[in-house]
Amino acid sequence: MVDGLRARASYLAYRTGAAVARALPEAVGQPAARVAARVYGRGSWRRRRLVARHQRRAAHGALDGAALQRAVSGTFDSYGRYWYELFRLPVDVQGSLDDRIDIDGYEHVEAGLAAGKGVILALPHVGGWDFAGAWLAQRGHPPTVVVEPVEPPELFEWFAGARRALGMTVVELGPNAGRVVLGALRRNQVVCLLADRDLSGDGVDVEFFGECTRLPAGPATLALRTGAPLLPAAVYFRERGGHHGIVQRPVDATRQGRLRDDVGRVTQELARRFEELIRNAPEQWHLLQPNWPSDRYGSP
Repeated sequence: MVDGLRARASYLAYRTGAAVARALPEAVGQPAARVAARVYGRGSWRRRRLVARHQRRAAHGALDGAALQRAVSGTFDSYGRYWYELFRLPVDVQGSLDDRIDIDGYEHVEAGLAAGKGVILALPHVGGWDFAGAWLAQRGHPPTVVVEPVEPPELFEWFAGARRALGMTVVELGPNAGRVVLGALRRNQVVCLLADRDLSGDGVDVEFFGECTRLPAGPATLALRTGAPLLPAAVYFRERGGHHGIVQRPVDATRQGRLRDDVGRVTQELARRFEELIRNAPEQWHLLQPNWPSDRYGSP
């Protein structure tokens, strides 16, 4: 009963937030969202502690004291901007997005589509990836995205509907996701996978920021089985507005042995590339959940 009431309250809060974001002018709405996220961060010590752990990982353990706390506050600030922009995107996409984003490495996407086997964009939870998905749709390449289920179901449907309005095909993580994604690649389409968290619990063991954890096997498995290029990518917020994207060169996903071994090798390389992308703007890494065994068991 209590969980149901919380889920319903969460749904209403997101709907209210979206309505407010679309009603307020950006000069007012975005700063307000960022302040609200900072306040949320100060009031949620567990999430703040996790963000601090992740920021220290990204900084090779070098952050501490006031510098660490500034980095943590910056992450919540960026998280507020993420939600504000997502809430407003259905309005913003009514015009061109070209002047609000630049992409380094987009030629890798174009080369993959020219080869005819589709493209797999693998991303960490950095910056504003939804904006880039909307931009891709405007360019005639509406992406297929796999997203985690959330409660209550009407909240998931609301999120999915918002992203469909941006031109994306939304697939809920689950038994049918693989079939839908394979179909998209066979139609030579773009697939976007947020892949710095193992949500299904059956991921691949890797070393990620100097500590063993698991990352999802899906990106590597898809690339090895289909021949579609696996492109690590991230989309960052620019300080004065807009976005900057980076699409890296393809991860080597040629078959070298047993599929299981190849999946492990490719996923480990993807983890290394994610480290590079995250360290470009660690304060924009919106990872607010446990992601390493030590996060869950309280190790220092």
